[in-house]
Amino acid sequence: MATRAPDFGRLAGRYDELRPVDEQWHELFELLVREGGLVARRVLEVGCGTGALAAALAAKGARVWGVDAEPAMLEVARARIPAGVGLKEARAEALPFKDGWFDRVVMRLVLHLLDRPAALAEARRVLGPEGRLAVATFDPVHFDGFWLNGFFPSLADIDRVRFPTAAQLEAECAAAGFSAARVVRLSQRRALPREAALARIRGSYISTLQLLEPGELAEGIARAEGELPGEVDVRVEWLIVVAEAGRPWRAPSLPARRAGYSQRGWPTGRGSAARTRRSLGSTGWPRPASWATTSRWARPPASRTSRRCAPTF
Repeated sequence: MATRAPDFGRLAGRYDELRPVDEQWHELFELLVREGGLVARRVLEVGCGTGALAAALAAKGARVWGVDAEPAMLEVARARIPAGVGLKEARAEALPFKDGWFDRVVMRLVLHLLDRPAALAEARRVLGPEGRLAVATFDPVHFDGFWLNGFFPSLADIDRVRFPTAAQLEAECAAAGFSAARVVRLSQRRALPREAALARIRGSYISTLQLLEPGELAEGIARAEGELPGEVDVRVEWLIVVAEAGRPWRAPSLPARRAGYSQRGWPTGRGSAARTRRSLGSTGWPRPASWATTSRWARPPASRTSRRCAPTF
């Protein structure tokens, strides 16, 4: 099984070309907005990528911050987002915001890239008592009939490990401190022209293609070039999980703490979050040397006076 991490930096320049904002994108977006109650809310998008969702939320009247761990993706996002949308380079497992700061947290097709227990615990921490998390991810049944399976034999097995089932995600949300979760499913289908399909394969438009062994990838591309029909039947199965904060935030559960988080939700010296600790102070805020380049949102209130200057949207 592949253990490499996908490199989104190399995809950033072509990401919007390979993953365009089309009719199906808008269908999922409207479902997220409706189920997540994202209109005119204080929203944090985790894994904002090139900023398409953040920009669309701003157009709905939301007051948006986006975070992403890949600086090249954020560079593309800064060229498209409207004024008033904030962007910050940060890991989902160590969000640089105060407890209870947002009304909503949204994650679209990013959870499979994260340490899920730690990321969900952080999402819960930054949500207010009546906050809500909205997650869009692939339903594992999606991989049973995925159009690339015949060309890349390892693809489905890799993704079944990376993507949670609805039951797993509901349980992980509960462990992170959410009081209730519900699942909505969406099925989509379209005919993709052959040349567009080939362009996506060659550009590794899904991160799983980067996780294949080079020989399997090259052989699969060659087979696709010789065997793809004029139109490709592409089906997508989505899980939308909406979880309610429901009560004041409390410490992450034991799985999240084992992943590298303390009872206050900040990185400890253990687990996947330990690297982030090096650049953070004991409270989880950036050390003074980094404050000059850190958003004023992320700076710790040094006194009661400075607290009054905190952003209020």
